[in-house]
Amino acid sequence: MSVALFTLGGTISVTGGARLTGADLTAAVPGLADLPVPLEIQDVEAMPSANLTLAKMLDVVDAASKAISNGATGIVVTQGTDTLEETAFLVDQVWPHSQPFVLTGAMRNPTLAGPDGPANLLAAARVACSPAARDLGAVVVFNDQIHAARWVRKTHSTSTATFASPNAGPIGQLVEGQVRILARPSRQDGVPGRAEPSDLEAARVALYTVTLDDDGVLLAGLADTHQGLIVAGYGVGHVPAVLAPVLGELAERIPVVLTSRTGSGSVLRNTYRSPGSESDLLARGLIAGGFLDPYKARVLLRLLLATGEGRDEINAAFAQHH
Repeated sequence: MSVALFTLGGTISVTGGARLTGADLTAAVPGLADLPVPLEIQDVEAMPSANLTLAKMLDVVDAASKAISNGATGIVVTQGTDTLEETAFLVDQVWPHSQPFVLTGAMRNPTLAGPDGPANLLAAARVACSPAARDLGAVVVFNDQIHAARWVRKTHSTSTATFASPNAGPIGQLVEGQVRILARPSRQDGVPGRAEPSDLEAARVALYTVTLDDDGVLLAGLADTHQGLIVAGYGVGHVPAVLAPVLGELAERIPVVLTSRTGSGSVLRNTYRSPGSESDLLARGLIAGGFLDPYKARVLLRLLLATGEGRDEINAAFAQHH
């Protein structure tokens, strides 16, 4: 029995021009030797998280599943924080096991005063080997808090408390080194099947953020180049009236998902009635994204398209987030 640690680079492993290996990282963490099971380290290709891809993360998930089959009690992945909220949500959609899949990283690299990487790695390892963390899917552990992948967001560019779950709060905490699960959300259905790299590459999904006095020119011809669209609308899911017919025409050709650009809260479905309101857009064929932010919605739609899901299945997948 062990916890499998996969290292992908990021701030947690940056020291000037060099990158720390998993062995280097764990050597700097007091307390790991006191875990009930040892860590088994697998150094994956180190890269800034801005360069990660869905295909790369699915490869990590495959390797993690193999580790579970070989007896691992949980998984820890260290990576850069820039895309951590998206990779965690991706993992949560495809992770089939009851064992914890924990993602973490750092905001201060090891050359700075008070680096947070060692504490985050220790906390993540404790969660990964805790029976209390089973059946939670993928979680992000940061700053001694445990966040569900479906809700967590990076909310600050530099703060060590950057990760938060605006809609729900953390589902757990570490107290005196002990894992305390405070809320246990039910697991969702996830995405069936395995998306192949070529299918992911072909599943091009655009993200369009609506802004003041938006004329929609950038949407012209989008259905000819993309297979899906995420709209980050105002507030509860509104757009300028001039965009409503444009988005409706796109929705006749490709899946168009309506989300909010605000960072928390759900899009509505039947409160406002004016042209460009959420009711108007949904009547034109857009799909309500519920509580999903635009970035997670894009991950989900790409996975669904890459695995060949049809319109009904796509609607059902997003309905889980209402």
